[in-house]
Amino acid sequence: MPEKKRPSFMMNVLTIIFSQVVVKLLGFVYRMVITNVPGFGDEGNGYYNFGYQIYTLLLALSSVGIPNAISKLVSEKCALNNYRGALRIFKISLWLFAIIGGVCSCILFFGADFISTYIFKASKAAYSMRVLSPAIFFVSISSVIRGFFMGQQNAKATSTSQMLEQLLKTTTTVVIVMCMTNQPPEYMAAGATMGTTLSTVLSLVYLFGFYKAHGKEIREKYNAAPAIAETQRTLSVAKTILWVSIPISLGSIVTSLNRVLDIATVNRGLYKAFAGRIAPELMEKNAVTLSGILSKTDVLINLPLAINIAFATVLVPTIAGALAVKDYDTASRRVTFSLLTSIVIALPCAAGYAVLAGPILKMIYPAVSDGALLFVMLTPTVFFSAMSQTIYGSLQGMGKIFVPAISILCGGVAKLIANLVLIPIPEVNIYGAPVGSVLCQGIAFFISFGVLRKNLPMKIPYNRYYLRPIICAAIMSGVVWAAHHFAMPLIGNTLATIGSIVLGAAVYFAAIFALRVFTADELSMLPFGNKLKKFAK
Repeated sequence: MPEKKRPSFMMNVLTIIFSQVVVKLLGFVYRMVITNVPGFGDEGNGYYNFGYQIYTLLLALSSVGIPNAISKLVSEKCALNNYRGALRIFKISLWLFAIIGGVCSCILFFGADFISTYIFKASKAAYSMRVLSPAIFFVSISSVIRGFFMGQQNAKATSTSQMLEQLLKTTTTVVIVMCMTNQPPEYMAAGATMGTTLSTVLSLVYLFGFYKAHGKEIREKYNAAPAIAETQRTLSVAKTILWVSIPISLGSIVTSLNRVLDIATVNRGLYKAFAGRIAPELMEKNAVTLSGILSKTDVLINLPLAINIAFATVLVPTIAGALAVKDYDTASRRVTFSLLTSIVIALPCAAGYAVLAGPILKMIYPAVSDGALLFVMLTPTVFFSAMSQTIYGSLQGMGKIFVPAISILCGGVAKLIANLVLIPIPEVNIYGAPVGSVLCQGIAFFISFGVLRKNLPMKIPYNRYYLRPIICAAIMSGVVWAAHHFAMPLIGNTLATIGSIVLGAAVYFAAIFALRVFTADELSMLPFGNKLKKFAK
């Protein structure tokens, strides 16, 4: 039986983009809704974020790097037509990460009081942590299944399961929080996290069904594959899986650890900044509220990364497969094209946020719209984060699996120092946090980009890759500011903001083609490439 044709690079990118946009938009919707629910507000956001960040750290330890690691190992086996070896990796991974995920769930459940009281200095965050703890186990198993299919260039398992998970998460979170209106914010935050746990169960059920539906195809590949002798014992295979997954996970672990340290240092710094100025019994409420404002802007900053993460996800197996057969030209072209696309995506988002920070917050969070200056200060991280995403995927596919973690660690040290120095200053307080974030992402980007250029020959014309997109973003920013400035008195903030964003997107799109940022060959690689080439002419 002939082998089923694999989806193309751009088809997998589009699949992941679609799912990530849906996931991020749904996530944004539920955070927007619950933040405006009476009683939740910025304080509820703070408690929710405390619980979610420690959950994310344990999730990184147990599962975040698994899809890329498994997809890399499976992709290499499939490139050599060793489907038996690929299936063996999958089965061993299931058992291995089920145990690891279960241990991490127990750590979060039983350690919630200690973490919230002694690390975050926000004792009431323990409720959210306990409710979230079972989700780690379910996500660990789901990640293995996603990685197995991604290694076979099949992105549907990842995209559909993530969309289903986010849809249920959005629905249940909004319903639960609305039913708890005007309850103490720490209880409402715990109710909000219940949606996450329930959604991970549904996602795992779907993935098991997806695996069963493809069972016949998997068995046919297994039976048709040549009987290649497997010399590695099960324990040795498990060590290999860990050896690949831990370094890949290390980047996510360090990122999550940075966030946990960020929250801890922000909260402790705020205690010092307002010592003697605020009554002791109100100190936790004040610190949690300011942290909630910062978390609220982070949600918006992460939205553009939903589109860009697709390239990082698909690049890992693509580059690993290309390098396995020594196809360096394909690897180089995929990386440079992805970098250019990341630049074109990130720059206008960062510029648009900087110009419309205040109006966007007033439109989205009418009940609690504070945080415009924090939002503006954080906008450079959109560019650095997007570029780093793509570079990390490229480096992991090349086998440079420690570089992302080292880059993030160096950035995290700079952020930690900035937080410790700036936030305790009363006149600076919470505004020291975005300074540290920009330093962190900028340092991580420059280190990882330098390593990528050293190890993979790439043609990157700076005029076309940087100067022209910057000009396009500057033109767009001027149009957006002028449109909102003149329209707001006439039609109100909401319509003026939406209208100026739409106009700005159209102007940016036209400028990209007018300045010929993409070559004809690069346009061909984009969706609807032939039509875009005609438009460009």
